[in-house]
Amino acid sequence: MRGALAIPRGWLEGLGDLGSFSARVIGSIVGGRVVRFFGEALRQSGILILSSTLVVWGLVFIIGLQCGIEGAYFSRSVGAPANSGVFSAWCDLRELVPYVFGYMLAAKVGTGFVAELGSMRISDEIDALEVMGLPSLVFLCGTRLLASWLVLPFMYVAAIGAGFFASYLAVVLQIGEVSSGGFLLIFWMFQNPPDLLYSVIKAMAMATVIVLVGCYYGYHASGGPVGVGRATAKSMVVNLVLIHLIGMLGTQAFWGANPRAPIGG
Repeated sequence: MRGALAIPRGWLEGLGDLGSFSARVIGSIVGGRVVRFFGEALRQSGILILSSTLVVWGLVFIIGLQCGIEGAYFSRSVGAPANSGVFSAWCDLRELVPYVFGYMLAAKVGTGFVAELGSMRISDEIDALEVMGLPSLVFLCGTRLLASWLVLPFMYVAAIGAGFFASYLAVVLQIGEVSSGGFLLIFWMFQNPPDLLYSVIKAMAMATVIVLVGCYYGYHASGGPVGVGRATAKSMVVNLVLIHLIGMLGTQAFWGANPRAPIGG
């Protein structure tokens, strides 16, 4: 019985430590303590832009093509080709783009933070920062979270545009069963500003959690290079679970009670 309860207790303790760590990092931003390291936050913003923008846009473009093609062939099977615009409007904005965005951040940004901070931890660089009087949590983790808040919303909105454009290319130019005007008429009927706002909120919730999880496991890494690798794997697993949890809760909260579907008058 004691062995059966050990794993849940360990998970609960880990989640408690992660929650406490996240509260401290967010508090450093809300409380303004990270402002003194704003230059470092800008440097991290530049790294995010250079290392992640093309990857995000490329993956979303591919998913937009896939969503458009599948929507077009499904619409053909029911005899309403123009309805492929519905799939492009909803699949891209509400579900696929947030998930692809979250997967990419977890695989690239989250694991990258673990590797960076973990290598600093095992080489005693983080301890050296504390000796020099620099609050390492604020300098290393607070600046990275602030950088993600500065950069990722704009990157995400541009990724949505890439996904929409890819779906348009697939439906109108590649398959060609509906005119540009027919596709765009249905597409814009199923667009509204709240959906865009909710999609951004959903994606940024994923991004915030991914950055915090990556910083947590990197900041607390131990055991040499093997320990850093183990921490990277743990962060990826936790992030994948949290991405799906946030995606499910976001869909239920934003569209579960009112899908805002202009169908049937």
